[in-house]
Amino acid sequence: MASLDQHHVAHGDTMAGESKHTLHPVSKDEKTWGWFAIFNIWANDVQSLFGYTLVASLFISFGVSGWTAFAALIAAGLFTMWMVNLSGAPGEKYGIPYPVLARASLGTQGAKLPAILRSTVAVFWYGVQVYFASTALALLIRSLTGIHGGAEILGLTGIDWISFVIVWALHIFIFWRGMGWVETFLNIAGPFVYLVMIGLVIVLWNKSDGQLLSATATIFANPEGTFASEFRGFIAIIGTMVAYFAAVMINFSDFSRYAKDRKAMVLGNLAGLPFNMILFSALALLTTGGAAVVYGEQIINPTEIVERTDSVLLSVIAAITFFAATVGINLVANFIPAVNGIANLSPDKISFRRAGLITSVFALIIGGFWNSFISEFGISGFVNTLGATLAPIFGIMIVDYYWHRNQTLSEDDLYDLEGGAYHYTNGWNQPAVKAFALAAIFSVATVWVPWFAFLSGYNWVIGALLGGVVYHALAGNRAAG
Repeated sequence: MASLDQHHVAHGDTMAGESKHTLHPVSKDEKTWGWFAIFNIWANDVQSLFGYTLVASLFISFGVSGWTAFAALIAAGLFTMWMVNLSGAPGEKYGIPYPVLARASLGTQGAKLPAILRSTVAVFWYGVQVYFASTALALLIRSLTGIHGGAEILGLTGIDWISFVIVWALHIFIFWRGMGWVETFLNIAGPFVYLVMIGLVIVLWNKSDGQLLSATATIFANPEGTFASEFRGFIAIIGTMVAYFAAVMINFSDFSRYAKDRKAMVLGNLAGLPFNMILFSALALLTTGGAAVVYGEQIINPTEIVERTDSVLLSVIAAITFFAATVGINLVANFIPAVNGIANLSPDKISFRRAGLITSVFALIIGGFWNSFISEFGISGFVNTLGATLAPIFGIMIVDYYWHRNQTLSEDDLYDLEGGAYHYTNGWNQPAVKAFALAAIFSVATVWVPWFAFLSGYNWVIGALLGGVVYHALAGNRAAG
């Protein structure tokens, strides 16, 4: 890898601006993430409140046996692992983030389109997750002080607003300290969540008088299921989980660039996806089964289970855990992609910290208005549309890197925004742009057209395949451009 000084000589002022912020290739000294750090990316991604609820609901809502659901979760983990190993390889090899990698296939200007689409989705959910993380802190404050109620402003009480501002400021503090602090936070939050989940299982085991396993076995049973219904449920669960991980799959090079080597990335993905899915799903299943025995119903929201235990200590520990898990997934799935995408709009002017502050300002607005306005506005269709358009980008980047370029990129040209090999026609690679537009039409149709609603769980995979196939056909069996 060429040094940053060599880049500066080669690219003058353009590279000089980028070499000092988040888009520059990471140095060997910055490649410090071992397999455990990569593992914790996925641990935090799964262990959020939504992730727990999603996994627990899969054992109940799809009408399949527990063994089918488990097999589908493992299959989804293996498929996602394969995908992120593909998308993360160039990031690990060249130390480059997703917006820079996209320049090879879309062009130096064309890459701004998928980067800003990903950033828009990330910024929105970043603000929403800041709000949800603040609810865990508010629960902690109420558990310790016994204060409840109060006047509301924009749907939030005084404690709610204090919690929200504290969580918002904590995010700023973590990213301001750099990626080393992000890694440290993820490494602490991931294992801690497992400890609390195991503790919750033990509490439910004691309260159920040892009937937890038998109750869990009833969830596994599905005597009315047929091979056809089980298979449909199996495919549906895989589609649901792949869609859940889709956003991180496309920009995984934002994290793999910090991996010590390819072995650390691959091992971390192996432990973090199939293995993590097995362990987390088993704990979620045991917790759901235990709640069914103790409280007479299958509860898939962990906060509701904790509240019913009537344990102040468990409530405090759980509140801290849910807070840490939600902040963890926010850093992984939302903050880093948003910062890199925003920085890519003007690489010579927007630094890592400046992009982080821009993201935080939007988060303050979105999170502050979420409870009273945005959640009722029906903006999810808009965000889902942006997310659907990202699927073809994945296919285009993979086909371009592995088939058209034989896993070889020119790092100098990636950072030459004026006339390098990836500048194409005024910065746009026409075959990739056309393939993106054609495939995105299908992906967006699955969000809005009722006829395609049955494909909504698979739109990401189909959109990625269409993007790659159409791009290959338009660009020809050669290096694009």
